[in-house]
Amino acid sequence: MSETEVRSISAPEGVDGERLDSAVARMLGFSRTAVAEMAEKGAISINGREVNKSHRVSTGDLIEVVISTVVRVPLEIIATDVPELEIIYEDSELLIIDKPIGVAAHPSVGWTGPTIVGVLASRGVALSTSGPAERQGIVHRLDVGTTGLMVVAKSENAYSTLKEQFRAREVSKIYHAVVQGHPDPSRGTIDAPINRHPREEFKFAVVADGKPSITHYETVEGFPGATLVEIELETGRTHQIRVHFAALRHPLVGDLMYGADPTLASRLGLTRQWLHAVRLNFTHPASGESVTFTSKYPDDLEAALGLLRVAGTPKR
Repeated sequence: MSETEVRSISAPEGVDGERLDSAVARMLGFSRTAVAEMAEKGAISINGREVNKSHRVSTGDLIEVVISTVVRVPLEIIATDVPELEIIYEDSELLIIDKPIGVAAHPSVGWTGPTIVGVLASRGVALSTSGPAERQGIVHRLDVGTTGLMVVAKSENAYSTLKEQFRAREVSKIYHAVVQGHPDPSRGTIDAPINRHPREEFKFAVVADGKPSITHYETVEGFPGATLVEIELETGRTHQIRVHFAALRHPLVGDLMYGADPTLASRLGLTRQWLHAVRLNFTHPASGESVTFTSKYPDDLEAALGLLRVAGTPKR
């Protein structure tokens, strides 16, 4: 069952020259993907003419959007185990997992691989029932190609309490990354707003009207042409670490999506960005105590680090 409504908007100066999908998403509060799908179906017109998602909007354009409201069908949760996914702590409220490469947090449109929700379902782990069906228990995420620590809620109390801690920026999330080159200064803060890339799908970028995004970093170890840095996120935007260091022209080693050197990635045997969530600290929802968990580097990142160290060892 579905209902439709038509919304008419006069494009303000603030979206002049912007792509249709980006402009309408900002004006109506939809995702760019949803707007792009509407445009593809002919549900968006400008000044009486149907346009595609990449059409550039001009100030004063009359934009009409036909919005269909449908009953939301949850995405399917496929119960498939991934033996490499390790549960390093579990109690009645929550569990801490060490996520391997190639596993998404939850089902999403277009993703056909394994998910944390699916893995836990295959192991008979009952999660919080709060939130959308395919994301129950998930209070934060890591990219498919990022490894390391995640906390997952089992109880309703844990879900609401942890969600609030993340919103209030009370959770300490520490990552290690290897970036190309040598950041200067060696310790600092990147404060640059992030939003969807204005021209490329599935990417994000530093943009003037983006969401506030803050990344703190400190050099741990230097190599010829690369640096191991420790990172603490103050905010948690999608691809935040990858976008911020790419904007500094120090992309993460192996991160070809954001401009990393493919030759270096190949030499180090990397098929993904060198990025690992090494430490997670938060207040336990039941005890009220501060708890900290740590994770060691997975084999592919450890091997790449070893090659960088060998390259930096003076010859005798």
